[in-house]
Amino acid sequence: MPKFNANLSMMFNEVPFLERFGAAAKAGFTGVEFLFPYEHPAEAIREQLDRHGLEMVLFNMPPGDWAAGDRGLACDPAKSAQFQDGVGIALDYAKVLGAQRLHVMAGLKPRGVGEAAMREAYLASLRFAAAAAAKLGITVLIEAINTRDIPGFYLNTSAQAFEVMHYAGVPNLAFQYDIYHMQIMEGDLAPTIEKHLDKIDHMQLADTPGRHEPGTGEINYDFLFAHIDRIGYTGWIGCEYRPAAGTEAGLGWMRKWMGR
Repeated sequence: MPKFNANLSMMFNEVPFLERFGAAAKAGFTGVEFLFPYEHPAEAIREQLDRHGLEMVLFNMPPGDWAAGDRGLACDPAKSAQFQDGVGIALDYAKVLGAQRLHVMAGLKPRGVGEAAMREAYLASLRFAAAAAAKLGITVLIEAINTRDIPGFYLNTSAQAFEVMHYAGVPNLAFQYDIYHMQIMEGDLAPTIEKHLDKIDHMQLADTPGRHEPGTGEINYDFLFAHIDRIGYTGWIGCEYRPAAGTEAGLGWMRKWMGR
């Protein structure tokens, strides 16, 4: 049976961030993820995790200046020092929160930089992050993001991600397979997941169009969940979707599946 964790950046937005942990636990979740924890002290988040018996599944390393449009720094040769500083910040949070996975956002393609330079910067960033994370037993994840939601993002397909992982050549680097993004970019979900299961350490879901909960769009999630079970995936699936009409009102899909 799939293990679903709540993405607290997308779900339970009806209450302030630190109150979402309790809301997620009350709704039946045992794990949580979110985009970024850095606006809150790590100890305050740790207290919420402990109070509600939740596992800290995943969060992102600092993305740069999000408000100014940054979506990661890893592929930008001019920002390698800033990226490396961010790795240290993320690991400090991970130690307190007990996170075993950290996502490195590849970033937008910097203007005026050639493909070869971007690739080398990205590989160097991943090797640096993975080496630092390995000292704490943490896995570094990369994620391909569709070109509609984030135009200009460096990493867009699973094939590109698997090639990057091969050339990075570090053992604690894995793929974060986002079903929503990959349906938009390439489809062929079930065969791709099965073929590359050994490279996938985390999954995320949303339906499309709309990026709402399963059952609101074109993806046959009942089939996909059964397939993921059959092939032996035992990791988490993060619910990274925008509830169509309130978080609680949209959880019927999960309760239906978990009740089977």
